[in-house]
Amino acid sequence: MGRLFWKLFLAIFLAQLLTGWGVGFLFWLEHAARQNQSPNMASVPGSARPEGPPPAFAPGGPQPRPPGASTNTQEFQRPFPPGPRPGGPRGLPWQPAVIGLIASLLFAALLARHLSRPIVGLSKAFKDVAGGNFDIRLARNKLHWQDELSDLGEEFDRTAAQLKMLVHNQRRLLHDVSHEVRSPLARMQLAIDLARQQPDKTPESMARLEREAGRIDHLVEELLTLSRLEAGACGQLDDTVDLPELLGELVEDARFEAEAKKCHVALGGDAQGLVKGRADLLHRAIENVLRNAIRYTTPASALSVGVENHGEELCVTVEDCGPGVPQSALETIFDPFVRLGDARSNDGYGLGLAITRQIIEAHGGRVIASNREQGGLRVEMYLPISQANTASA
Repeated sequence: MGRLFWKLFLAIFLAQLLTGWGVGFLFWLEHAARQNQSPNMASVPGSARPEGPPPAFAPGGPQPRPPGASTNTQEFQRPFPPGPRPGGPRGLPWQPAVIGLIASLLFAALLARHLSRPIVGLSKAFKDVAGGNFDIRLARNKLHWQDELSDLGEEFDRTAAQLKMLVHNQRRLLHDVSHEVRSPLARMQLAIDLARQQPDKTPESMARLEREAGRIDHLVEELLTLSRLEAGACGQLDDTVDLPELLGELVEDARFEAEAKKCHVALGGDAQGLVKGRADLLHRAIENVLRNAIRYTTPASALSVGVENHGEELCVTVEDCGPGVPQSALETIFDPFVRLGDARSNDGYGLGLAITRQIIEAHGGRVIASNREQGGLRVEMYLPISQANTASA
């Protein structure tokens, strides 16, 4: 039994004991008051025994016959049973007191155990989580409670699941980063060996080294950006951004990049609205989606970009004509280092869409990906409309 059990046990037992003593003391006071009133009854008028012959049967044995009484009678005497007289002093009820004391002890022990058991279970579960066991769960049926303690157990289950996911993502991120860094480092090592073995190819080796160093620098920059966004360190998001105007600038840049694949980028929608946030972050979030669409769309196809009003939100939509994404991967494409199909042959690291989601969510929005019926991927970015824009409207 733990310390909590004994504290609860003593508190409950003492409460019962004091309550029993208090009730017994009240009964004793009432009995004493009645005893004090009994001797005074003789002084009350009309309370004296009426005059007449003494009773034939009275305590103390046979009484003398009254004058004139017949002598042709037989006296009977019935002795009292042994023990205290009915009007004499009473002893203390020790047996009921002992039974009540034992019952109080048992009740206090059962109630203290019932109260301390779920708390002890929570304590053990916290120790397991601290030791790295994130699979421990405290369901409602384990705690046998339907109150705040069961709610606490459910919160513990959610916390343990969240910690498990965070640790898993951290380990996967560390594995992916080490894998992504290993490849350019290996190529850099080959370039150095080639420069040593063939001095005449030193300029080519140096160019290779420069490209690989740039890739590592880009990877580190992307990781730092993602880390800052996940930590919420993205600065003040209180600038007023004209989203349709920002989208127009991005489409102009995307058209220039899409010319290499003979693709056309069409801008549609006539929605107007302002959003609160940082223009540079929103520019990067939408640009990542646009560049991803240009990369995977089929050559000589058309990309559609638009902005629409959806109640109190603005929705930026980007559609391509590429192969699309498997239905099971529509959620995971926004996770870091997720690349599908032939994406691993490209220069990207699978961080662009992850950064997009973090930026949009930091602005209070959400990102949804879906496959088009005609083929291709559709990405929708919802952002809340600024209150200033709503008031002016």
